[in-house]
Amino acid sequence: MKLTIRWIATALFCLAATAGAQVAEKKTLTLEGAKKVIAAAVAEAKSKNAPGGAITVVDEGGNLIAVERLDHTFAAGANISIGKARTAALFKKPTKFFEDVINKGRTAMTALSDFTPLQGGVPIMVDGEIIGAIGVSGAASAQQDEELAIAGANALAPSSAQQGAKR
Repeated sequence: MKLTIRWIATALFCLAATAGAQVAEKKTLTLEGAKKVIAAAVAEAKSKNAPGGAITVVDEGGNLIAVERLDHTFAAGANISIGKARTAALFKKPTKFFEDVINKGRTAMTALSDFTPLQGGVPIMVDGEIIGAIGVSGAASAQQDEELAIAGANALAPSSAQQGAKR
């Protein structure tokens, strides 16, 4: 009888220990955080006198959270910024990486669907974890698109992460 009780207790302990391993905590980009990212990119656009820009923020799965299109941004800018943000989120790399790879001859990558390998998409990281991405299109140049995106992505630096991301 004592052996049976010990076996049951051991089995229950093992089940309890593995049950917690089936759930993981992760940070999530909120609407408030996305608005903060966009505000930082807009502030950077104003400081650089950017002629326009469409700014998109997506979650880590590439799902749209928010888009803002500045005055005087060309019509396709919003869709391009969405593509840049999704590409950066899903591939977990800045889109400049893919533009550079293609420019060096790996043109087969352009055949991927829902893939926008144009500079201006940047993952958003909090505590080393990618929680989404920002895409910018329609500033003065591809370089400026990326500068605005980086400024936006940096808005959720660790000191302000509690306000924009939740566990």
